[in-house]
Amino acid sequence: MGKRKVAALEKVEADLAGLQYKIRKDPLTYEKEFIENWQQFDAAHEKFLAAPIGADSNSLITFREQIDLIAHCAELYPQITAAFPDALKDVLTKHHAVLEPTLREKIVSSLSLLRRKDVIDSNYLLTALFPILISTPSKSLRMFLYQKILSDIRNINTKTTNHRVNRTMQTVLYNLVTSDRSSPKALWAVRLVRELWRRQIWTDAKTVDVMRQACLADNEKVIVGGVRFFLGGDKDREEFEDESSDEETVDIKKVKHSLEINKKTRKSKKALDRAVDRVKRQERKKHSSNSLNFSALHLLQDPQGFSENLFEKHLQNSKSKLSLESKLLVLQLVTRLIGLHKLTVISLYSWFIKHLSPRQQSASSFLASLAQGTHNLVPPDAIEPLIQKIANEFVSEASASEVCSAGLNAIREICARQPLAMNETLLQDLVEYRKSKDKGVMMAAKGLLSLYREKGADMLRKKDRGKDATMGLRSGDLKQQKFGEEQVGEIEGLELLAKWKEEQRKRKRAERGLPEEADDAEKGEGENGEDGWNSDEWEVASTNSSDSGEWIRVSDSEDEAEAEPDAKRQRVDSEDLGEEDKENVGDEAADFIKLATTQILTPADLAKLRELRVEASIDKAMGRKRKQEMEARHVDEGLTAEQIEAPSRLRKSTKEERIALAREGKPSREEHKSTQAIRKAKKESEGKSSTNKEKARRKNFMMTLGKAKSKQKRSLVATRNILKNHVERSKSGGRRRNGISR
Repeated sequence: MGKRKVAALEKVEADLAGLQYKIRKDPLTYEKEFIENWQQFDAAHEKFLAAPIGADSNSLITFREQIDLIAHCAELYPQITAAFPDALKDVLTKHHAVLEPTLREKIVSSLSLLRRKDVIDSNYLLTALFPILISTPSKSLRMFLYQKILSDIRNINTKTTNHRVNRTMQTVLYNLVTSDRSSPKALWAVRLVRELWRRQIWTDAKTVDVMRQACLADNEKVIVGGVRFFLGGDKDREEFEDESSDEETVDIKKVKHSLEINKKTRKSKKALDRAVDRVKRQERKKHSSNSLNFSALHLLQDPQGFSENLFEKHLQNSKSKLSLESKLLVLQLVTRLIGLHKLTVISLYSWFIKHLSPRQQSASSFLASLAQGTHNLVPPDAIEPLIQKIANEFVSEASASEVCSAGLNAIREICARQPLAMNETLLQDLVEYRKSKDKGVMMAAKGLLSLYREKGADMLRKKDRGKDATMGLRSGDLKQQKFGEEQVGEIEGLELLAKWKEEQRKRKRAERGLPEEADDAEKGEGENGEDGWNSDEWEVASTNSSDSGEWIRVSDSEDEAEAEPDAKRQRVDSEDLGEEDKENVGDEAADFIKLATTQILTPADLAKLRELRVEASIDKAMGRKRKQEMEARHVDEGLTAEQIEAPSRLRKSTKEERIALAREGKPSREEHKSTQAIRKAKKESEGKSSTNKEKARRKNFMMTLGKAKSKQKRSLVATRNILKNHVERSKSGGRRRNGISR
C-alpha cells in the first residue's frame, strides 16, 4: 500500500515559531490554526485576569508565547484581532506592578510591534505607556518604557514632522509639569523634552514653554533639570550633531580597495552600494538648506516676566529650600536672560551686595553672574555700589593675589558691559595695580587699563592714556558713549573702504601735481561729477541741425593743458595745523556718510571691501591672545567662574605641575611600547597584513636551511630555468594568474 499524502493543514508543527512562519507565508491556508491559537490566548487571558498573582509559571510561559504569535500576525487577520491591543493595554495598565518582568516586557514590546505594523497609531501607544512611566515603582520598567516612547516619537518625525502627535504629547507634558509643581513625576517630562531637543526633533516655542514651567516648579530636581536645559541644551545639541556626523563617515576608497583584492561576493557588493548611498545622503544633507535652529533662550515668550518670577521665587524668597549649587544655577540663568535680552531687574543688583565677599562660598560664580547680568541699559547708579564693594573686599594690598586678580577681572567684565558705572578716582586707583609683582594681578589691571583707553580715556591720567587714546581724544575720534545710546547699524568695514578711496584720490592728485586737499571750487565741481567732470559742460548736438549725423568736434585743449600747481595753494600756514587736524576727522566722517548713503557699491567695491576686512582681521589677530578671546566671545555665551579666575593661573607653575603637564597625553611606563610594536598595532587597527619579506624574515631558520643548501647545489642551467619561470609567472600575474586568463 502506498504512502498517504498528508494535507497542508495536517503539517502544522507544535512549535509556535514554525507556525508563525507558515501563517505569514500563507495566511488563508492557516487561518483555522490561527483561530485556534486566538481562542487559546483568550482563555489564557481570562485565566490571568481571574488570578494575576497566583498564576503558575507554565501558564505564564504559554500566555507569553501566545501574545508573541498574535502580535506578529495581527495585521493579517484584522477582524479577528480587533480586541487584541485593548486586551494588552488593559493587562498592562491594571497589573503592571504585579506582572512578571519577562511578561511585562513582552506586552510592551508587542504594543510597539503593533505600532510599527500600523495596527495602532502613535497616540494610542503613547497614551498607554506614558501614564505607566510616571507611576510604576519598577526602575527597569521605567527605563524600558522611556526608550520605547522616545523611539516612537523619533520614528514618527523621521520623514516629516508629525505636528498632531507632537502637540498632543507636548500638551500632556505641560499638564504633567503644571498640575502638581511639587511632584517628582515632572522629572520624566524634563528628561524626555531635553532628549528630544538634543536630537532636534522638538525645536519649537511650545517645547521651551514646557521647560519654562519646569523651572518654576517646587521640586528641586525638576528645577535643576529645567535650568540646565536653558544653560546647556544648545551645547548638547551641537555636540550630538558632531557625533552623528563623525559616526556616518564612510571611506569609499577603502571599501573599493578591499572589494578589488578580496573575493567578489554579493555581500561585498551590497556593502559598497550602501556606502555609496550613505555618502550621497551626506552630500545632499550638506548642500541642503538647513532650517534655523534658534536657541532656547531666544524662543521664550516673556523673558522679562520669566526672569522676575525666577528671581522672586528661588533667590529673593527667604523660604526657598534650594541648595547653594541649585541657587547658583538659577542665578546664572536669570543673569544670562538679563544680559541677552537687555532686561531690567533693579532689585537683583541690591540682592548681590551681601554675596560679594571673598569669604562667600563660590564667590567667583557670584562675580561671573553679576558681570553676566550687566548691560549698557542698566542704570550706572545701580552698579556703582557693587563695583565699590568688590574693590573694597577683593582688591587690596592685604588680599591674596588670587582674590585680587579675580576682583580686578570681575570689575573689568562689568565695566566692559557698562563703562559708565566706574568713577574716575576709583579707576585711577585700580590702574596702579599694574605695577604689582604678581603676574595675575598685573595682567588684570592692565586689562582694565586697556579697556578704558578705548571706552573712556578721559577718565585716565594723561600718562596712562597711551599714544592712540591721546591722539583720539585730541582729534575727537574717541567719545564716551552716553547712557542709553545705541550704535547705528551699518555695513561692516565700510569705513575702511571710505578711507581707502580717500587715499586713492589723494594719490591720483599727487601724481597730477595737485595738492592733496581740493579747494572749495573743486569740491563744488566734485559734487556734480567725480574727478571734476560736470555734465553741464558737455556739448550736445542739436536735433534740428542738418548735419546731425556727422561727428561733433570737441576741443581737447582743456585735457592737454595740465593745471600748474598754484603756489598760493601749496603754501601751508603753520598756525593752522591744529585746525586742519580737527577738520580731517570731520572730512573722514563726511566721506563715510556720503559713501554709505549716496553711492551704490559695485562688485569691485565689494571685493575690495572683503579684502580690507581680511587685512583688518589679520592685523587684529597679530595682537594679544586675551584680547582676541574677548572679542570672539559671542553674546549668547555666558560668563563662567573659570574666566573670572583666569588671571590667577598666570603665576609661575610649580615643579609638580610642570611634570604633570609634560606627562599629560603620554603613555605611562606600564604602557610603554617600542616603535615596531606601535607600527604593528597601527597596521592591525587598519586591517593590514605583513608583507612576504617580513614573513620570510620571521621564518624559522631550520625551515629555511634545506632550501639554502639546495640553492648552493644548483647548476647554472637549473638556475637559468628557475629565473625564466619566475619572469614568466610575474608577467602572467603570479602563481594564481590574477587578472590574466590562460
